Amino acid sequence: MLSGWLMRLEREQVGRVKSLFLWALRNAARRRRRSLATITLLAFGAFLVMAVGANKLDASRDARLRSSGTGGFAFWAESSVPIMQNPNAPEGLENYGLYADDLPEVSFVPFRVREGEEASCLNLNRAQRPRIMGVDPDGLISRQAFSFASSWKGHSREPSGWQWLHEVLEDGSIPGIADHQSILWAMGKKVGDVLEVMDASGEVLRIRLVAGVANSILQGSVLIAESHFTQHFQGAAGYKAFLVDAPAESQKEVGEKLSRSLEDVGFSLYDSLERMNAFNAVQNTYLSTFQLLGGLGLILGSFGLGAVVLRNLQDRRKEWAILAAVGFSSRRLRGLVCLEHLALLVIGLLMGAGSAVLATWPSLGKAGEGVAWLPLCMLMLGMFLAGLFWTWAAASRLMVRQVAPLLQGP
Repeated sequence: MLSGWLMRLEREQVGRVKSLFLWALRNAARRRRRSLATITLLAFGAFLVMAVGANKLDASRDARLRSSGTGGFAFWAESSVPIMQNPNAPEGLENYGLYADDLPEVSFVPFRVREGEEASCLNLNRAQRPRIMGVDPDGLISRQAFSFASSWKGHSREPSGWQWLHEVLEDGSIPGIADHQSILWAMGKKVGDVLEVMDASGEVLRIRLVAGVANSILQGSVLIAESHFTQHFQGAAGYKAFLVDAPAESQKEVGEKLSRSLEDVGFSLYDSLERMNAFNAVQNTYLSTFQLLGGLGLILGSFGLGAVVLRNLQDRRKEWAILAAVGFSSRRLRGLVCLEHLALLVIGLLMGAGSAVLATWPSLGKAGEGVAWLPLCMLMLGMFLAGLFWTWAAASRLMVRQVAPLLQGP
């Protein structure tokens, strides 16, 4: 299509040129193959960089929203020794010297834990015996925490989100929810599959994976209802993992109080945004490797554009001499050359970036994920400026060295 447009532009009847820009486009169309090669190289590089960059994850965007990967929680916490009382109860943390007045507007979503393998991207091995956690679904339902990427379609009803954990399944299995990516890659399963684990009595417990949470800090575990957990894992008493809700303005103070008061139980507190970034860093590192290849393509395209400018000016030096002879200033000629080749640069970058956006559109803005647009835009701007520099440098060099001698020739 682009080749046809250039061909039509080349064959248009020559008449009065209304602008320097149209003249520049017509000049570019006269060397169609060379122009297409330049545009194609730039478009491939821009496509690879944009397509890969669009799949990088940015947890900092909307991190305080309930629908984000952090669920809007300030902290993720784990303890080495289980806390026997629910920390939301008035007497929950009094044994550790913490009272309701010490933690205003702070609440918890506690988890009972059956230890197992880490089923997240931080574990490169297939998780055969993933960690199981029991949670009261109402604490997550009331907050509308996290977003869901997938849901099982094989049930007579289709509950939404955390409501699944209250469901009674016809086949006798119990509903379980895990991070969507953990289900696919860490456990090698899909939503709707059954995970078989041994319960406290040595019996096989069938957990059906009924929903997948979009990229979140819940990676690494399979969540079931607390009522099912206490029924099948009686030996795992107390709570050993927590989501902590705290106001943004007092987050640091809350973290210090909890860490200091609960240090005897091995209480480890992690900023939810930092935990999310740690998970995302694994995927982003792989993507950065491929993005380097696209960056190399853009660098080659930048140098290639300068080489095309030099070659075009060399081939058309008599044309420039004639234009100079009829009154075109060096500044005007340089502007014509820059417009002609910057048009190729802009078309190449726009084609590559536009194709990348279309290719990645279904995943852009996916729940629980954010695209780092600023670095991508800065990269495209840097490529444009680099192309502008090489075009201007090549035009300036040959305008000074080639035009004047030709005017003095026979």
